[in-house]
Amino acid sequence: MNKFVLFAKTLRQVGSSRIFNQPRFISSLNTSSFKINSDAKIDQKRFIKTSCCMHEAERAVGKSEKYEFLAETKQLLNIVAKSLYSDKEVFVRELISNASDAIEKLKYAQLTSDQEVDGQIPFEIQINANDMNNTLTIQDTGVGMTKDELVKFLGTIAHSGSKAFIENLSKNAENGQNSIIGQFGVGFYSAFMVADKVQVFSKSYKETEQAFEWSSSGDGSYEISEAQGVTRGTKIILHLKDDCSEFSKDEVIRKIVNKYSNFVGFPIIVNGDKINLIQPIWLEDAKNVTEEQHEEFYKFLGNMDKPRYTFTYKTDAPLNIRALFYVPTFKPSPMEISQEGDIGVSLYSKKVLILSKANQILPRWLRFIKGVVDSEDIPLNLSRELLQDSNLIRKLRTILTQRILRFLNDEAKYDEEKYMQFYSDYNLYFKEGIYRAADQNEKEEIASLLRFETNKTEPGKTISLNEYVKRMKADQKNIFYYSAPSREIALNSPYFEAIKQKDHEVLFLFEQYDEMVALQLFQFKNKQLVGIEQENLADKNKDDIIIEGDSRSLTNDQAKELKDWLKTTLSNKIKSVKITNKLDIHPCIITADNMSFLRHLIKTSYMQREKVSDFFNLVNLTLEINPKNGLIKSLYELHKKDPDLSKAVAEQLLDNSLVTAGLVEDPRLVLSNLNSLLEKAFARKF
Repeated sequence: MNKFVLFAKTLRQVGSSRIFNQPRFISSLNTSSFKINSDAKIDQKRFIKTSCCMHEAERAVGKSEKYEFLAETKQLLNIVAKSLYSDKEVFVRELISNASDAIEKLKYAQLTSDQEVDGQIPFEIQINANDMNNTLTIQDTGVGMTKDELVKFLGTIAHSGSKAFIENLSKNAENGQNSIIGQFGVGFYSAFMVADKVQVFSKSYKETEQAFEWSSSGDGSYEISEAQGVTRGTKIILHLKDDCSEFSKDEVIRKIVNKYSNFVGFPIIVNGDKINLIQPIWLEDAKNVTEEQHEEFYKFLGNMDKPRYTFTYKTDAPLNIRALFYVPTFKPSPMEISQEGDIGVSLYSKKVLILSKANQILPRWLRFIKGVVDSEDIPLNLSRELLQDSNLIRKLRTILTQRILRFLNDEAKYDEEKYMQFYSDYNLYFKEGIYRAADQNEKEEIASLLRFETNKTEPGKTISLNEYVKRMKADQKNIFYYSAPSREIALNSPYFEAIKQKDHEVLFLFEQYDEMVALQLFQFKNKQLVGIEQENLADKNKDDIIIEGDSRSLTNDQAKELKDWLKTTLSNKIKSVKITNKLDIHPCIITADNMSFLRHLIKTSYMQREKVSDFFNLVNLTLEINPKNGLIKSLYELHKKDPDLSKAVAEQLLDNSLVTAGLVEDPRLVLSNLNSLLEKAFARKF
């Protein structure tokens, strides 16, 4: 039999990793008689380099002892294997976390006991993915386990205590729920999701302790026997199920480790290569982290641009929190803003990824924030995948939101120009936050980030609500705003004309959704937000009276006659007609209670074409006319001489007022009346 056939046969018998992991066996082969490709040579060097840790010398000796799992553990195995974890790949994370804990325990034992520990064995986690044997091996150099500890930790539920716990877990699993909370140490059992047999070789760090093998097929029993060739620590060999063979592939395991366990505090070596190279910079002193490190880590999180803002937050009370947040440089598209995307923050516990998109720990409107949150205090369910909706989580969410808001407010003061560039790109998220928030304090904290032009600022210059409140007059009780598409339209509005005599500062709301945000905010610093239309309505000092001695105005009798005629002529849209002396230039305005809310109704459901009449029947609109205006005086003369033309003029004046008030969703709807008016006007002239 030639040497190539012998080599291939040996591979089938014992597996490629076993051969490659034994340099003496490789060197004894005369490889000159057959060709090995370059990849194989690289793999040879890779495995030989780390063979001191990941070797295949372990074997069971003597008779094995058979044990039965406790009833609760049997039930748990069945639940874990079938339904506990939503994604099978997390078993890798669980076993690596256990390995890391074992090394941490050994380091602690070194400090607290007189037991000597072999310093020649490095603290590391070795992983061997062997697709030829369809196995996955995970080995640590940690504290190891004695026979009693194998029975205690692998034969029963760690910290078990509870038949009720298992019963509840079964019930929730049947209902598709994973909300039971508790850290019961079931991570090891996740191996049975993918393996039909699990072998564990373990040797305690205590010199006098014997090594043992623990093995089980997850069928209700396990066996323990003495073992030889075992180094300090624990080695878990998973004999994978046929439908889980992807976990024996090198590239799959590397991807999973990088996803979940990249920041474990000990080297993780996969088939000879250390792969956890990125450092958990959120745990380091912020002063010691360079801009280049932040950019590298930001890209590791999956971002293509550079961070615009970087914010680190650490505290141990009232919760243990280590957080690192980034604000992207890129400007989000309208599509990205409107989408109900996931939160861009990953949740870690002791540097182990729990959720890559932790939607519970920040409000939805902060989905533009990128980064990580690491906390040891977060309650987790058994699979570490779903957070309990608890007071603790709500507290964490509140703390993080407040800190982010405080940071952005500080940045606005520190560099206003940079903040305004950011605000231009991201202000929609703030407005969404005000709309979504249920707590008034949170609404006001978000509102402090908003910026507005006013009638007293230069065009393009803005102020915050905090600045507005500081600039308010002593007798001013409310914060006034006016919704208009542009500054020019706002300044030339009849509503602004009616209030400017009071010399109040008025916030200009240029975006169509700003007014709804003002309604949701309602107040700021105990000052109510009021539209200037509402303020004009509340001012009744000059309501429905003719100023005596004003020669420019209609008389009382003329005004009463015109009001009665207008009310009758326009009765399908208005409920009353009044005289106003607040206007000087404009002929008339529409007033109503809660004008802002009426505009919102029009933008939602009521101003559909088939419901226009319903809208006017539901609301009480008042037409206020300016008795000094030339159009109004001419209309008074015209309504006696030409009923048809005067009716068309009255309807057009009303339409103009409705458009100005924002109560016509599509101004094109009034064009037919305008064309009719022009026809009648020209017909009368010629």
